[in-house]
Amino acid sequence: MNITRQIMAAAAALAIAAPLFAADTPDNSRPAAAREPSVRERLANARKLLDQKRFDAAMTELDAVVDRDPDNADAHNLLGYSWRKRPNPDLVKAIEQYQIALKINPDHLGVHEYIGEAYLMKKDPGQAEKHLAELERICGNRTCEPYRELAKSIADYKTRN
Repeated sequence: MNITRQIMAAAAALAIAAPLFAADTPDNSRPAAAREPSVRERLANARKLLDQKRFDAAMTELDAVVDRDPDNADAHNLLGYSWRKRPNPDLVKAIEQYQIALKINPDHLGVHEYIGEAYLMKKDPGQAEKHLAELERICGNRTCEPYRELAKSIADYKTRN
């Protein structure tokens, strides 16, 4: 093997090994904020925790996202979802988070579906229907899954009450 190939092979080996070592070794040369998980990572962690129904842990991640990115409609939506789905739901806090998300993104499909669900839990189908109408305006009613889900929830609510 000529010297150029040997150097390239050694460089490649170092490039592969370096991240493995660096991942296990704290990097104190960067500012603390740069070492923190990114907003994207925290959102991904929160979604995993929500799938596991670990609402308080998800809320910790989501609060960190909102601290770093207060205009993140997805984070506010998931915070609302967390408050609504906890064993002891707090619908006031859930709706507050949904309303913040809607101020950031008035056409957020997930927020309209989830806030509608929260209003049904509060026994206010009229408000839920307003969000159903918004979903129809934004995405239609035939192929829009959030519309179909909220419409089904409203129909089920009316059947029960």
